[in-house]
Amino acid sequence: MKRLCIIAGPTAVGKTAYAVKLARELGTEIISCDSRQFYREMRIGVARPTDDELAAANHHFIACRSVTEPYNIYDYEHDAMAVIEHLFETHDTVVAVGGSGLYIDALRAKPAVLPSPSDELRAMLQQMPIEEKRSQLRLLDPEYYARVDLRNPVRLQRALEVCLTAGRPYSDIIAEQESKPRPFSVEVRVLQMEPAALRERIDRRVDQMVADGLLDEVRSLMSYRHLNTLNTVGYRELFPVIEGNGTLEDAVAMIKLNTWHYARKQLTWCRRYQYL
Repeated sequence: MKRLCIIAGPTAVGKTAYAVKLARELGTEIISCDSRQFYREMRIGVARPTDDELAAANHHFIACRSVTEPYNIYDYEHDAMAVIEHLFETHDTVVAVGGSGLYIDALRAKPAVLPSPSDELRAMLQQMPIEEKRSQLRLLDPEYYARVDLRNPVRLQRALEVCLTAGRPYSDIIAEQESKPRPFSVEVRVLQMEPAALRERIDRRVDQMVADGLLDEVRSLMSYRHLNTLNTVGYRELFPVIEGNGTLEDAVAMIKLNTWHYARKQLTWCRRYQYL
């Protein structure tokens, strides 16, 4: 049977290097399931694979779209399955890698069709302060609350829309994906590291991003800051600095802290794969 080998784990743990090494050993190609590496304009802040890594193994879904082009999990699942099906014509195994849990799950099984909220409910939730959205989600779906990025208002909104429209937890509906297996085997390898070592790697990587020109990259994206795509760790903390509100030193410290928080959320998500 054909096999999709997914490399998962927290940010900065070394997923890209591992995936490239594995792809070279197997003579195969790589599917990215990192929801921010899709975008051409975002390079440094999303830790896009280096030119050497891209040359070492053929990658798909890296810098393939503009931040101005809407792209969601359903679009990605459709496109990725077409690429995987094509690759299976000449390869027994395809490697996938990324830290975006929803996109990893979209490769493992077809995403569940979510109910559409009423216009009234959507408008009401859009007016709700983010702190109240967090509180409501914690009550309605504590499992999803434990792993969602609580700073991402779009994901909070969508989860609440589903909970209130369907009358059941969003995480339950997502879990139904497991009952729709793919026509190929799926192996998930979760890379791990001691927390202290991982946090040190995160701090070093953020420092290197700044040295590589992250501030200039963020400055070039100022006109797009209203897009949800740019509501991303490493970008949102620097917009105020560019506007003259706050210091670079404080923003870098906040990027490190927020990246660590995000890594912990990823670890929570990845724990589910250990029982597959």
